[in-house]
Amino acid sequence: MRNAILIAILLVPLSYAQEPEITYRSTAVTDGIYVLEGVGGFGGGNVGLLVGEQHIVMIDDTMAPTAPALLAVADAAAGRSIDFVINTHVHGDHLGGNALLADTGAVIVAHDNIRKRLLADPSPAGGAAGLPVITFADGMTFHVNDYEAHVAHVERAHTDGDAIIHFKNANVIHTGDLMFNGMFPFIDLDRGGTVDGYIAGAKKIYGIADDDTRIIAGHGPLATKADLGVFIEMLVDARARVQALVLAGKSEDQIVAENPLASYHDEWNWYFITTERMTRTLVRSLSTD
Repeated sequence: MRNAILIAILLVPLSYAQEPEITYRSTAVTDGIYVLEGVGGFGGGNVGLLVGEQHIVMIDDTMAPTAPALLAVADAAAGRSIDFVINTHVHGDHLGGNALLADTGAVIVAHDNIRKRLLADPSPAGGAAGLPVITFADGMTFHVNDYEAHVAHVERAHTDGDAIIHFKNANVIHTGDLMFNGMFPFIDLDRGGTVDGYIAGAKKIYGIADDDTRIIAGHGPLATKADLGVFIEMLVDARARVQALVLAGKSEDQIVAENPLASYHDEWNWYFITTERMTRTLVRSLSTD
């Protein structure tokens, strides 16, 4: 099961990406900041785009097969090529376009652990040309286009190299995959993620948001602080339900059979992170953390 989940997160997006009808739409979040979303199939994670006279900054760059379509939409919105790309984590549905963007002159920025993982296997980034050339440990700040964009590392959450981006004076946050709006999240335990760290990261975002904050989730529609609160409440309750069964000494299969997340199935289950997979992730993480 663990290997099946790992393979799926890397291969399922690529199979979807090969559908020729996938395009991207650009939606203004606020003045100068856009979200680019796949249309017509799975188009990877939501991409952020900061457009201004000084610099163009992209947050994530989807998958290698669909990156040309993404870049065409981004260039149309920006009016010129991308200057910087910030990777939020190491998965190929978020940084698969790195190599293509680097070839067009973009500077790739990411957490230290992302570069370390890509040095071992650069394929998620479209090849060795997609390796980050600027890395950070705890965080960094971009001062561009009169915006202050703070990039903050979140430890052992979705992976071990996660970053969130807070456009402070624009009141916009890009969460990377620390939020799946309306869906069970993927928590990649094989790449350093943990359930406790994921919840702590989501709570960190909640703490810096206010009622007017526009939140670009890694997957799903644009969100509000209230949406993030519902997401956190689900995770905290799901963790508590599974933790009780783990402490009772039940095995992973026994816990799955009891279906402790049944009440969340209709709303949060989806084709990749099903209710069963979410349950197994919780069991595995809570049994080892």
